[in-house]
Amino acid sequence: MAQGDGDKRKKPNILITGTPGTGKTTTASALSEATQLRHINIGDLVKEKNLHDGWDDQFDCYIINEDLVCDELEDIMEEGGNIVDYHGCDFFPERWFDRVVVLQTDNSALYDRLSKRGYSETKISNNMECEIFQVLLEEAKESYPEGIVVALRSDSIDDITNNIATLTHWLTTWQAAP
Repeated sequence: MAQGDGDKRKKPNILITGTPGTGKTTTASALSEATQLRHINIGDLVKEKNLHDGWDDQFDCYIINEDLVCDELEDIMEEGGNIVDYHGCDFFPERWFDRVVVLQTDNSALYDRLSKRGYSETKISNNMECEIFQVLLEEAKESYPEGIVVALRSDSIDDITNNIATLTHWLTTWQAAP
């Protein structure tokens, strides 16, 4: 549902995506607090509702069942007013989002963040490659209309603060659209 279809929703839906460690959850939580939109962390939802097909020992994470996740979210997303936080974006229906934000982080900062989380070298390497090759930005650009995808830096607290201000302003603009 694009901005022009906003008459079906009173509030927009925002997807915040990016490589693990880029600040998705921090940004989504702060944006939710600033705007009163509902924050949906897909990783937490998958765990809480068992929306997975088991555990991946190599990457130390659940193997999400994308169909179950989409079924679980369908009604909530149609209502609008959601900030979805996940490191992938290509399986969500295009109509769900009015803004897709891809967070990007400097490689040295990202490495430090992932190391502090206790990620294995394999998992760190995989995520670093995704960031270096801008895999998630390309995935977003291929999955959503060009006008709704935006890449934002997320190297520091100042960047996150600026991103919240940018997205809050966008939200005000979206609400004011005829």
